[in-house]
Amino acid sequence: MNVAVIKYNAGNIRSVDYALRRLGVEAVITADETVLRAADKVIFPGVGEAETTMDFLRVGGMDRLIKELRQPVLGICLGMQLMCRHSKEGNTDCLGIFDVDVKRFVSRRHEDKVPHMGWNTIMHTGSALFKGFTKEEFVYFVHSYYVPLNDCTAAVTDYIFPFSAALHKDNYYATQFHPEKSGSVGERILQNFLDL
Repeated sequence: MNVAVIKYNAGNIRSVDYALRRLGVEAVITADETVLRAADKVIFPGVGEAETTMDFLRVGGMDRLIKELRQPVLGICLGMQLMCRHSKEGNTDCLGIFDVDVKRFVSRRHEDKVPHMGWNTIMHTGSALFKGFTKEEFVYFVHSYYVPLNDCTAAVTDYIFPFSAALHKDNYYATQFHPEKSGSVGERILQNFLDL
């Protein structure tokens, strides 16, 4: 299987690569358009800041390319947020694959810490990413911005209020949490993506 991980100015790419290796997959980390279009699966990970990253993607034409991919694509954390319409982080327009805006968490109580960081449960809606799962599983989050519930929500987490933990539309899948840091549950999610 030919798996490509999009190379751009965002962190966490290597940890995704290591997680894939644990599953027996040697992915290629690349920004080459020809290689990305030819891949069987594409992963769009990221840890970083939305405005700076979108500027970087636009300069190289990667914003256009990601929207034109026809194979299964998995966005992770910042990758998921950049697949949305607009982000409050830097007040920047994003890729618009998912027709929803990214918002910033606002604490309602003293115990509500931002960023949302650590293990939390997800309740999924039956997307292929969660094949073989119980209705509720624990995964690992690190984020200050969130995607509200919408028609593409594939899993829900409650922190301060319910928000989208995963999205799915056509060939595009995305998780706000980090499957590569979510132990055996995360490995099963990555394997489900590879099996699509």
